[in-house]
Amino acid sequence: MDERVFHFKACQPIPEWDLNHRLDIHRPVGPEMKDSSTIFRINSCHMDVTDQPYRDRQWQAGGVLTLCLGIAASIFYGTSVIKNPNNTIDSYLITTALLVLSAISTFGFFVVKYGRDEFFSLKRRPIRFHRKERKIYAIRRRRFFAESGEGDITWEAPWNENSIFCIHRGVVDHRNVYHIRYYDVDQNGNVVRAFAIGRKWEGDESLEDLLSQWNYWCWYMNHGPAELPKPLLFFKEKEDILESFLFCMYDFGMRASPAYRTMMMPAILLMTTHRLMALWTCRDPIWPDSINKVSVIEPDDPFDQPSGRTPVGWAETTHAIDRNEYPDGDRREMPNWYGKKDPAANARLWAQDTPPHIN
Repeated sequence: MDERVFHFKACQPIPEWDLNHRLDIHRPVGPEMKDSSTIFRINSCHMDVTDQPYRDRQWQAGGVLTLCLGIAASIFYGTSVIKNPNNTIDSYLITTALLVLSAISTFGFFVVKYGRDEFFSLKRRPIRFHRKERKIYAIRRRRFFAESGEGDITWEAPWNENSIFCIHRGVVDHRNVYHIRYYDVDQNGNVVRAFAIGRKWEGDESLEDLLSQWNYWCWYMNHGPAELPKPLLFFKEKEDILESFLFCMYDFGMRASPAYRTMMMPAILLMTTHRLMALWTCRDPIWPDSINKVSVIEPDDPFDQPSGRTPVGWAETTHAIDRNEYPDGDRREMPNWYGKKDPAANARLWAQDTPPHIN
């Protein structure tokens, strides 16, 4: 459920289900906190996390490349028909030309619509939880003709009780899919803009991880990094070929058997190619100078991670876990939690149309 495909509806009220599942920034929404693979880096000043499409960008890249093949096939077919010496200018030729032009226009429209943020764009679109400024900064789109210090197009959201963060629910292949969404609304309560944070969570049972993730981000913003569990892993800000391959392999099942992965290897390699082609046409994001100035990290910050021997990326983290040098799924219980003590039972309540009341 890529937020760029299943887009929010501007100038309309927040969907009722989302508004009913609004997330509080001060009170916990579940019995524990943990990261479920959303972090680039953490320090005492800010935490950079992924946007929702980051882990799955190979799918949109593959769709755009397929559309490009459709354009090429349409051009080839149209050219072959026109060059055929046996064809004369009649209703058949005119109809064929119109169909070819229609196909090229349709494919081209969707290539531009869905490819502009995937190719010749940005390698990642980080979302920065800034503790000192009490704001969230989100890089949204590449700025091609930026003035000095302007950086890429960046939105900001205040971190206070008036900001609206919700669980958004969609349906893909008859299965509920969720992500955490920020809504910016006008004075009439209609949506002006919105963006999704972190990743997607598939299935009602995944709400357990979503709620723990929200507790994790809120704890950082409200209390700092000192008592945070270790992230599941730190993503590489400079993604290499191995990292792209592992993204695609794990997308077919985090705990899939070797036999299944071997069987799916052609598909995994194809998706890896899609992801790499998108990355190779993009550049790293550039924060505006105004944000860089307030995001300076103290040289002796004890919470600046990843650093030293901290593993970065899927492969390094997996090997470190196998050597017992990095925790596997570190988590902490939430203090002052009075709801269901079982995270799964609490998640089932949040999956309902009316979520539990937060004490």
